[in-house]
Amino acid sequence: MAVSSFSLGFFSKTRKPSLPKTLIFTPPTVSTNSHLKFNPIFRPSTLTLFLPIQKPNNKTHFKSHICCLFTGIVEEMGEIKQLGIAEHGGFDMRIGAKTVLEGVNLGDSIAVNGTCLTVTEFDTQLSEFTVGLSPETLRKTSLVELEPGSVVNLERAVQPTSRMGGHFVQGHVDGTGEIVAKEPEGDSLWVKVKAGKDLLRYIVPKGFIAVDGTSLTVVDVFDEEECFNFMLVAYTQQNVVIPSKKVGQKVNLEVDILGKYVERLLSSGFVDSIKSS
Repeated sequence: MAVSSFSLGFFSKTRKPSLPKTLIFTPPTVSTNSHLKFNPIFRPSTLTLFLPIQKPNNKTHFKSHICCLFTGIVEEMGEIKQLGIAEHGGFDMRIGAKTVLEGVNLGDSIAVNGTCLTVTEFDTQLSEFTVGLSPETLRKTSLVELEPGSVVNLERAVQPTSRMGGHFVQGHVDGTGEIVAKEPEGDSLWVKVKAGKDLLRYIVPKGFIAVDGTSLTVVDVFDEEECFNFMLVAYTQQNVVIPSKKVGQKVNLEVDILGKYVERLLSSGFVDSIKSS
């Protein structure tokens, strides 16, 4: 659904010989040509042929500064329809989905492979929505590897009445890891991921970690290899994107925020100040 933009007319004063000064109001005009024109930088998509081409306008794009929270329980897997440089100069991504569009509003936050992104456009009839990606997001996450046809994990931000099925996930990706091994055991799947030392220090056995936005339990940590592993049961394998990724591909990682808070308190001398009081 396109987002309409409008321009507000100005107030002008006119002087008439027999009448006092009056204000003439120019009503707002509404433009209906508002879909973005994409210039894909990855594999061309036939969807480009159906996007209307328009001249540059003064459309205002929604920017949100709302902090949200997720649980790491993936609601559905969406498909990348198109991505690339948009007319306004930013990098936009259009995703096909159904569940996360229920009750959606402009400015809502949706986690895409664990990355908190803001909905800038949506169309419930076409079952798709658009999000913008900043240069820092592209540098920090694995979203830069996506292309039309790629499948992504999707989750809406939690509401006060939502059940906390996973753990506290902010959607602020700390970095990426590389899948180094995948090994089936029965109907489950072992996955081993290599992460940098800066992230590995927050990862502990039986602790939480979000991998591509999926709340998972760490099984073991291999400090010498700079790796950790986890296991996916059959149901999870069918409902998240991790099993479809190959060895060598990247995954988004967000460590448990509680570990970072503890480290901050210890380094600030907070514990020592309590002991001396």
